[in-house]
Amino acid sequence: MTDKITLQDSYQARARIGGKIRQTALVSSPSLSAHCGGEVSLKLESTQITGSFKLRGATNAVLSLTDEQRAAGVVGVSTGNHGRGLAYAAAQAGVRCIICMSELVPQNKIEGIKSHGAEVRIAGRSQDDAQVEVDRLVADGMTMLPPFDHRDIIAGQSTVALEMLEQAPDLDTVLVPLSGGGLISGVAMVMKAANPAIRVIGISMERGAAMYECLQAGKPVLVEEKATLADSLGGGIGLDNAYTFEMTKAFVDDVVLVSETEIAAAIRHAYFEERQVIEGSGSVGIAALLAGKIENLGRCVSLVSGQNIDMALHKRIINGEDVDVAAETKGAQMPDIKILTETELRDLVPLDGDAVDCIEQGFTTLAGAGW
Repeated sequence: MTDKITLQDSYQARARIGGKIRQTALVSSPSLSAHCGGEVSLKLESTQITGSFKLRGATNAVLSLTDEQRAAGVVGVSTGNHGRGLAYAAAQAGVRCIICMSELVPQNKIEGIKSHGAEVRIAGRSQDDAQVEVDRLVADGMTMLPPFDHRDIIAGQSTVALEMLEQAPDLDTVLVPLSGGGLISGVAMVMKAANPAIRVIGISMERGAAMYECLQAGKPVLVEEKATLADSLGGGIGLDNAYTFEMTKAFVDDVVLVSETEIAAAIRHAYFEERQVIEGSGSVGIAALLAGKIENLGRCVSLVSGQNIDMALHKRIINGEDVDVAAETKGAQMPDIKILTETELRDLVPLDGDAVDCIEQGFTTLAGAGW
């Protein structure tokens, strides 16, 4: 790991972004407390200005730019929430912003980023594919602000831990959604500095849990990105990871995985019992609690990281539908094929007879070649 990120960096970030982000509420959950036998509260970063914690790190990073970097603009790769936070922070600072995303990102998150004035570019089927376009823009002079593996991003995200400690100074357990590690590494660093006895548990989904697989391997490795209800937790950690892998390994006590069914149940619970609309990635802590996967809670805070779920999807989930986003994403890539007769082709396309005969001859040739 390069130069370490410390508690001092967290306090400096807090001073820098103060007044530009929202201090979010910590609310008790009687339903989860009764279910789990501990004292459970929810840290509602889902109510942050852009609907997720990502605004903290993005704002800190943008405000830390040099004048030359501000003039050239910023670019980032995102599964949605970092892009939205970066777009908002850049707009507030008057800085040009381009966000590169994969095809797996839901349309509502793309539109959310565009609503803040950023340009969106779709590239490939993974974060790594989108990163290729980011690298090209950086070569042209723009500054990359990544979603997690960056000291200013991590320091900004860590400010949520300072708030939690003030709101619940006698914490025993913290549940944090885990993807690339930008949130949990900062939160865990602050928690362990305050009290090494505080347990920090990362929660990820079973489908494509990149940091979990890297920790199991003992080093950053490539992990296939898969469609999941917790779409904001998708993507790899980068083979050249500079900060979050080592920080997660050093400060995080355990990692727990939850299924798609458990994530859906948590979204329903948040809506009906907590009166909260949250996205899949923000629900994973609740999912782990409902599934009985966290023991000896004591005073526990589950960090609800975001609310930016497609509302049509949310409606289906709370209505009890068994949603399989992987199957739907796969199906979306295979559109229905209609076989046209020669007559239908002539009626549908205003071509003369010779052109239609030419098309027919072409397909006949391809068929003869084994296509």
